[in-house]
Amino acid sequence: MPFQRNYVSLLINGFNYTNDALLEGAWIKNDTTATAWQKSLHKFITDWINEEDFVTVQTSGSTGKPKKIKLSKERMMNSAFMTGKYFDFKSGQKALLCLPCDYIAGKMMVVRAMMWGLDLQLVPPKGNPMAAINRPIDFAAMIPLQVATIFEENSDKFSLIKKLIIGGGKVDAQLNEKLELISTQCYATYGMTETITHVAIKKLNGPHQTAYFEALSNINLSTDKRGCLKIDAPKLSEKIIITNDIVDLKNEQQFEWLGRFDNVINTGGIKVFPEKIEAILEKIIPYRFFITSIPDKKLENKVILIIESKEWITKKINALKLDLKQVLSKFEQPKVIYFVDEFEETPTKKIQRNRTKKKVIKFNL
Repeated sequence: MPFQRNYVSLLINGFNYTNDALLEGAWIKNDTTATAWQKSLHKFITDWINEEDFVTVQTSGSTGKPKKIKLSKERMMNSAFMTGKYFDFKSGQKALLCLPCDYIAGKMMVVRAMMWGLDLQLVPPKGNPMAAINRPIDFAAMIPLQVATIFEENSDKFSLIKKLIIGGGKVDAQLNEKLELISTQCYATYGMTETITHVAIKKLNGPHQTAYFEALSNINLSTDKRGCLKIDAPKLSEKIIITNDIVDLKNEQQFEWLGRFDNVINTGGIKVFPEKIEAILEKIIPYRFFITSIPDKKLENKVILIIESKEWITKKINALKLDLKQVLSKFEQPKVIYFVDEFEETPTKKIQRNRTKKKVIKFNL
């Protein structure tokens, strides 16, 4: 489906807008009161229609400093085509845009709508994007926080969503259990800005759920000497993308994600994976938390647990310590437990582990 630079059509909330109307922002009811997310969407649309062959995109900064990179419009269309083939998009289907267009996830929802003739349903990118939705949605993309909020406030709204991809963060065990209770077909995604959103999909509920991510078409996977994933996606990137994600590679198309290479802790000569420990503790700790380490003269590094909570009481801490001894090995057990009112986050609500750890350690010195 070739991109027509001088003619772009986009269905928004049931109305078809073409070049001039899109450039003017005709879909915004009152331009003088346009909100930040509406302005962000309008800017992306105008950037897409202009004569440049690329779009400048801001990375989230979850594993490093945020930066701006240039993505080819042709490669973005390739990504949209691959997603549409995987999820069997049809012209006229309703796609929910509830993510800001400041970042790649929101931008790609717009590109998918343009390419496949989807009817883009616009709602503010807030915690519960389904609050005011009363019509069926064929396809939606959300972050885990949004999905969790819908469960808390009006879980019946999931009956309106046919297919839902969840990205921008890990789907924990507690949320995954809730997904088993709804009819919506839910998928975890693996990807990053450099791969133009997801390159692999994992079914989270229903009869075909799996522990493995499966690559989209025309993508081959391998690992480097560290055991980190390498992505060969010629339609998305000129170069092979080398990640810092340690995986258990099943074949060239499937893998199980184990954790980040830069999070691995060497403690007493034993390597432990924080993400593996976190997966065990998700059913024990009812708050957000993460495992990390601090230097130690004897062990080189000692494992610590940081919990985001204002309410934890002494009795619960003692009970938690007993639980930890029962479910974790000697080297996996946190030697110290810290508490913080709020985690440091990126603008896309991803936990910044290093910044949070520095704040916590400084406060407790």
